[in-house]
Amino acid sequence: MLMGVMRLARLLIGFILLACGSAWADATQDAFLAARDAYKVRDDRALATYATRLQADNYLLAPYVEYWRMLLRLEQADANEVHDFLNRYAEFPFSERVRVEWLKKLGKREDWGNYFEELPRSMTAEDAALSCYSITGRAAQGDEAALEQGKPLWFSGLEQPANCEALFDRLIKAGLLTQDDLWLRFRMALEQGKLSVAKSVLARLPAADGGNQKLLDKVYENPQRALEKKTVSARTRFGRELNLYALERVSRTQPELATDLWKSMKGSYSQEEQNYLWGRMAMHAAKRHDPVALEWFANAGDTPLSNEQQAWKARAALRLKNWDALLRIVSAMPQAMQDEPAWRYWKGRALKEKGQTVAANAVLLPLSRDRTFYGLLAEEELGDVIGGIPSSYKASEEDVRSMRQMAGIQRALELRRLDLRWEARNEWAWAMRDLDDRQLITAAEIAFRDEWYDVAINTADKTRLTHDFALRYPTPYRDKMESYARENGLDEAWVYGLIRQESRFITYAKSGVGAAGLMQVMPATAKWIAKRIGLTAYSHNMINELDTNIQFGTHYLRYTLDLMGGQPVLATAAYNAGPGRARRWATQPMEGAVYAETIPFNETRNYVQKVMSNAYFYSQRVGAKLQTLKQRLGQVTGVGGAMTAEDAEQ
Repeated sequence: MLMGVMRLARLLIGFILLACGSAWADATQDAFLAARDAYKVRDDRALATYATRLQADNYLLAPYVEYWRMLLRLEQADANEVHDFLNRYAEFPFSERVRVEWLKKLGKREDWGNYFEELPRSMTAEDAALSCYSITGRAAQGDEAALEQGKPLWFSGLEQPANCEALFDRLIKAGLLTQDDLWLRFRMALEQGKLSVAKSVLARLPAADGGNQKLLDKVYENPQRALEKKTVSARTRFGRELNLYALERVSRTQPELATDLWKSMKGSYSQEEQNYLWGRMAMHAAKRHDPVALEWFANAGDTPLSNEQQAWKARAALRLKNWDALLRIVSAMPQAMQDEPAWRYWKGRALKEKGQTVAANAVLLPLSRDRTFYGLLAEEELGDVIGGIPSSYKASEEDVRSMRQMAGIQRALELRRLDLRWEARNEWAWAMRDLDDRQLITAAEIAFRDEWYDVAINTADKTRLTHDFALRYPTPYRDKMESYARENGLDEAWVYGLIRQESRFITYAKSGVGAAGLMQVMPATAKWIAKRIGLTAYSHNMINELDTNIQFGTHYLRYTLDLMGGQPVLATAAYNAGPGRARRWATQPMEGAVYAETIPFNETRNYVQKVMSNAYFYSQRVGAKLQTLKQRLGQVTGVGGAMTAEDAEQ
């Protein structure tokens, strides 16, 4: 009896201690979240109080409060204070953000001594503001050649940081940027639709006046009207550039009108200007899948083509199965482009189609080792059909227990529990930066067990030689997925492949256009599906429920598959870009891989390739009938109609 009472007492004490520990943890987490709110309103006094409390509690995220305090004080901080902070928290991901912000403040102050002392410690490879400060600082310290290195930064149609614009003014004043260089950036800005950048360049040109700025606005708003009314004179460089831009814009939607207008105008333009316009119109023709594209590229003569133009020139040849032209075009690409998987694969295919098997295999064999869309296609061209998933490594329980003790992983998981998603991902990525393949797989296993599926996938995807494909291609929610796939007569591997690309299994995922949940169903589509299946009690928030999202997503996928004549590659494109576009991109019968390669939208092209290669791997995970990737892509039948500008342009 006494032993029983003692045992009960021990249990009660244990429960009390556990409850106290849980209450302490909750209070500590609440204090941390309150500190974050204090940072948002720049309340340094409150932050200091929370910092003291969290440090006393030895809370693993307490250093974040010091980080927030440093960001608030950075403007007034001296070099010693910042160096002390960076040294103390060198193992935290936020140290690099503080370092970059500090460098920018030093650059703004023109404190070049401290700037160049700190710069070598930065791990931020590409930051335009830092690049411009570094060039400016070296020039200020007497390095006369430094300004020359600022020229490549000028040749971008994108907006640049304010300190880069100041550097550009110095380059112009020093005579290092010519008038032709200025006009080239003006073109580039208009090509990318960056009107503010074009105006900024125009302000530096002799054509800079209020009237021309207004003229630019008019052409931007209605290029066709400007051309038909001859609003812009071709007697000046500004006028010709503006008309070329207007013609390019019109050619996207009305190529016949653009060419008719151009024929009546081109006598007033130099050969360089004529070639330039043909090159731009040719690219838009290629995106429309217009067979005239290669002819227009030929009209462009020796005008320099951007990487995008060269890619679409190659795709125009591919669409026509002109293997000779494709080989010539790929061979003329810059080496960095030739080394891209897409052009390695299509070069190998072109060589094979021409009967040059040995040369083709020499190109395809190294590519076939990549477990990617193009790598799988290359492997299949070599004849190694459905070779199976390579042997993979499984993390042991001891490995998992040991890695869970890593401070970075503990912080990442705690941040995730507090729903600080950006900070959690940043902390996780920082912890992964020096891990080998087996350590990455172990980390991915930890993320998977915590149902952090997208991070598990992204981590497992980083391995180079040793892999765990069960983590790269996980199958959560299998009972629901299997049930709804069967109900809609869908290939479960394809459904999983689509979800992996859509949301990485994040149930709360929401796109910029409002698509929600695991299968990224749009609100209007969800409402339409609810009506279609007779769900009268449907409300908007139901689309975020796991069961409803999978039910609606698989129903819509079945609908698109039927609409696309049972062709999965077209249905995949339709799921992402809409059935109308997917159908119109299939204007003729062709190989599925060619259809995927020549999708005009970069996002949709990448999406289709990823979904179809995902499905290949998932078929081996869910025990489905094995098919090669080429079989999955199939032969696309010509179900399309005329393409519109919306279909061809991003």
